Amino acid sequence: MTGGWIQNLREVIRQHIESRKYRISEHALSRQKQRDIKLPDVLEVLNNGFHEKSKSGFNAQFQTWNYAIRGKTIDGVELRIIVAFADEMIIITAIRLMKGAKI
Repeated sequence: MTGGWIQNLREVIRQHIESRKYRISEHALSRQKQRDIKLPDVLEVLNNGFHEKSKSGFNAQFQTWNYAIRGKTIDGVELRIIVAFADEMIIITAIRLMKGAKI
C-alpha cells in the first residue's frame, strides 16, 4: 500500500475471491435483495471491473479504505460494488448504474 491505497487492487480482489476470503455485509445483502443483484453478478464485476477511484475513499467511522469497483455483469448490467479489507474482503454494497435500475 502507498498512501493507504492498495496498488494491485485487482489482484488482491481476485486472491480474496479465489480463496473465498470475503464476506457480504448485512447492508450489501439488503441492497442486493432490494436491487435484484445476485452474488454471481457481484463476483463478475469484482473479477473484471475497474477501480473507480473517484468513488473510493477513506471511511473515518470504520478507519478503513473503501474501494469502488465498476463493471458489467454477464448480462450487461452495469454495477458499482464497494469493498473494504480487514482480515478478509468485505462487500459493503452493490449499486445498479444503468437507466431503469431499481433503487
